[in-house]
Amino acid sequence: MRAEIITIGDEILIGQIVDTNAAYIAQRLNAVGFVVSERSSVGDRAEQIVRSVEESIERSDVVITTGGLGPTKDDITKTTLAKMFGGGMRIDKRVEEHVREMLAARNIAFNELNRSQAMVPESCKVLFNAHGTAPGMWFEREGKVVISLPGVPFEMRHLMEDEVLPRLKERFDLRQIVHRTLITSGLAESMLAERIAEWEEALPEYLRLAYLPSPNIVRLRLSAYEVDGATVEQEIEQQFKKLEALIPAHIVGYEGATVQEMVHNMLIDGGKTLAVAESCTGGSISSKFTAMAGASAYFLCGVTAYANEAKRDLLGVDASLLEKYGAVSEQVARAMAEGVRRISGADYAVATTGIAGPTGGSPEKPVGTVWFAVASERGTEAMMRISGTDRGQIIDRATAYAIEMLYKELKRA
Repeated sequence: MRAEIITIGDEILIGQIVDTNAAYIAQRLNAVGFVVSERSSVGDRAEQIVRSVEESIERSDVVITTGGLGPTKDDITKTTLAKMFGGGMRIDKRVEEHVREMLAARNIAFNELNRSQAMVPESCKVLFNAHGTAPGMWFEREGKVVISLPGVPFEMRHLMEDEVLPRLKERFDLRQIVHRTLITSGLAESMLAERIAEWEEALPEYLRLAYLPSPNIVRLRLSAYEVDGATVEQEIEQQFKKLEALIPAHIVGYEGATVQEMVHNMLIDGGKTLAVAESCTGGSISSKFTAMAGASAYFLCGVTAYANEAKRDLLGVDASLLEKYGAVSEQVARAMAEGVRRISGADYAVATTGIAGPTGGSPEKPVGTVWFAVASERGTEAMMRISGTDRGQIIDRATAYAIEMLYKELKRA
């Protein structure tokens, strides 16, 4: 079964808000067995909404729209769909009473604009919205279903779970869609593809492999559409076991696993502690760890020593190293890691120092040059990476490289 998603609103087209609704709806539709074949966005124009919905109905079994269900004049989805599917408008008494109660609880007067939320097309089934004032709507035409949901994300999600998904599962005979994702680190996408080419070529035809790269991480997703779920899940598991044997040093985990989560768990399980010294990454590494619940079990401190004086006075980096080699150097990276480990008493320490740009580079040390160091009782390891050309990209990549370096050190222990 095929489905399409249409998000409605000028605010999406001009980039004023990010469309998170389509991603959520697609995930939930996939989970129950729909193949989401297209996603689109249109403005608050009746002709655009009609054209987009009509085209989607021709291609797919289910069309879900979000947005344009508010009480103001710019919200035209409800009236537009009413004209498309025929019939007049009616007052839904349950919705009217619900809107009245919600507004009273917030000390907001119930006026004609608010009452209009209870006006629904005669041609739809009302999907009761217990968490907002705009009900959802379910239309049918020649075996096809069009569903209209509010654009407010939490209202949309509740309607999807409470009303839409149960009705879709009852309405359609759905087969399973299976996705499984393996997380790798330490190999660029092209290098990874080269290493696993033979394995990829031997995959069964019904399995599709996708490469999903991000800083220092490549996710490998195997997908199968409209299949016998249990059998396919076993096949995917076997295929990933083969892959683990090919690149054992580069496997992080499955699905949403991250390298920082692996480090987090290893430090907790081993009863070890961590300190961080950052220059060009500006606290990004520390925030990755402190964002996780339970970080207080191992995270001792993070020092953002941006200026040379801070490196010297806070971390104890010898001024002669800064003068002789410069702040962006192996010697200073090592001294930063050893310094923060010393002052904190941590078992492990990681440090970064680099040039995030857009200025400050030189032929010898171009923008994007970053030195990393990890200090532990085993000694101090250091490495240099060119981490990109854009400031945000450099910080993101350097953060990922530093955490991966720490991860490898923990695995060696």
